[in-house]
Amino acid sequence: MYNSETIQKIYRMDRHKIHLLRFILEGYDGMAMARTLDPKKGRVIIHIAPGCEDDIEMLIKDLSKEIMIAQES
Repeated sequence: MYNSETIQKIYRMDRHKIHLLRFILEGYDGMAMARTLDPKKGRVIIHIAPGCEDDIEMLIKDLSKEIMIAQES
């Protein structure tokens, strides 16, 4: 899925919860994949399949109620 067609967004999150994000995204079968950029700072990049941006944004918004996760600007 890592290709030029995916939408890439960088997030900062609780570094102890990166595994949880990856596990949740795996359950959405091809909609998005997370890769850790800096494990000490909790920086991850999410590669989002075209057309799935709204669904993943809603998922991140809901997840942010439980753990610290925010998109970098």
